[in-house]
Amino acid sequence: MLPGKIYRYIAGEIVTPFLLGLTVFTFVLLMGRMLRLAELMINKGVPFVEVFKLFAYLLPSFFVITVPLAFLLGILLGLGRLSGDSEVIAMKATGVSLYSILRPVMALAALVAILTGYLTLYAQPTGNYAFRHQVFEIANNRASIGIRPRVFNDEFQGLVIYTNDVDERSGVMQGVFISDERKAGQSSTVVAQTGRLIPDREALTLTLRLEDGSIHRHLAETQESSYQIIQFASYDVLLDLGSPSGEGKKYRKKDKEMTLGELDRAIGEASSQAKANAYAVEKHQRFALPFAPFVFALIGVPLSIQSSRSGRGGGFALSLCVALIYYFLLATAKTIGEEGIMPAALAMWIPNAVFLLGGLFQFHQAAQEKPAVVLEWIFDRAQQLRDLLRRGHS
Repeated sequence: MLPGKIYRYIAGEIVTPFLLGLTVFTFVLLMGRMLRLAELMINKGVPFVEVFKLFAYLLPSFFVITVPLAFLLGILLGLGRLSGDSEVIAMKATGVSLYSILRPVMALAALVAILTGYLTLYAQPTGNYAFRHQVFEIANNRASIGIRPRVFNDEFQGLVIYTNDVDERSGVMQGVFISDERKAGQSSTVVAQTGRLIPDREALTLTLRLEDGSIHRHLAETQESSYQIIQFASYDVLLDLGSPSGEGKKYRKKDKEMTLGELDRAIGEASSQAKANAYAVEKHQRFALPFAPFVFALIGVPLSIQSSRSGRGGGFALSLCVALIYYFLLATAKTIGEEGIMPAALAMWIPNAVFLLGGLFQFHQAAQEKPAVVLEWIFDRAQQLRDLLRRGHS
């Protein structure tokens, strides 16, 4: 075989388990969300197209985790099979060194890194923000459709809404009655001649604007003047759609919904150092995660070759074990950055630095065909994890 054919052969052995792992890992992580989305369609009557949009917006957040993890699994299973079938030995006999085997793996790592970078820098924040907007639109549509005349509507937490009639074209309600139990120790009854729903897509809020009515309020905590009647010409009731924004406030994106430019502005405008640290951690994590495929390749190649006896089940357990170590370091780095113990620009690169040093050492050991002490420790932990999974399955 020519070197080019060998490289393509090695890459092909990795791609198949990578795609399989990507499907399995993503499905497992999405399972809980899929059940909730299915509930929206079955119990709430949300159209399939709207639910599918929510599903699509969620995917980038999960791919950020599953793409590097699936790549590691692809290396361990693909090269593990080659090593188990003595094909690696045959390659070495023809002059193909471990460094040569690493080349196609690193080429794949570059592609996976580009994909991960696209996910972290663009797709994930865009998808998260679009998901929240889509949830608002669904809730807004359900509220508009759900408030039917001469039916008590209790879709909104703490509120029961009743209306005598609803104009199908304008959406104006006639003869509105509301029972408000949202505040502990205080119950209110609101009666109005007319009302209409006003969505605010900037603040992600839905307001029921009432006109020409009165509020009958009972204050259980007071002994005197415990009953109040307030007349109004216009009165707004903020309906709870699960939005974190308050009444009259523009919705502020969460850090995972912000673009890099918005994160930079948020860091400069943060009201406290703790918030600035949190934004900085999110920013630098987006740059650090795309480099995970490179360090996974560096540590995965010697691990797969030196632990070929583990088989497919062992390769799966190994990938989980290595990934758990990496994401544990990542969580620790986030805490260090958020607490201000170390600048976020340094803290978020700790996992990559640790895996880079460990991978270089173990790769050198494997290239010299020396015992890999650290990898043996990882393999033993993976075997324990594999046995635990088997016992749990049985």
